[in-house]
Amino acid sequence: MANEEQIYIEERADGKFAIRRGNSERASAVEDSQEKAEKVARKMFPGIKPHIERVRNVKTGGRDKWRDER
Repeated sequence: MANEEQIYIEERADGKFAIRRGNSERASAVEDSQEKAEKVARKMFPGIKPHIERVRNVKTGGRDKWRDER
């Protein structure tokens, strides 16, 4: 369940990546690449590990699965 203490990085329909707090309607920031979005999220929300949407096709998990930042 999403809450305000969680951060999500999601791919948008336009191919950019949104950084969102849990339960938010709008993105806190939008970046051109997933890597840039991860860096910005870490700076904006220190101490909170973002949940990151997979954006590549893999044999297990698929694109809609989430992974923890490592």
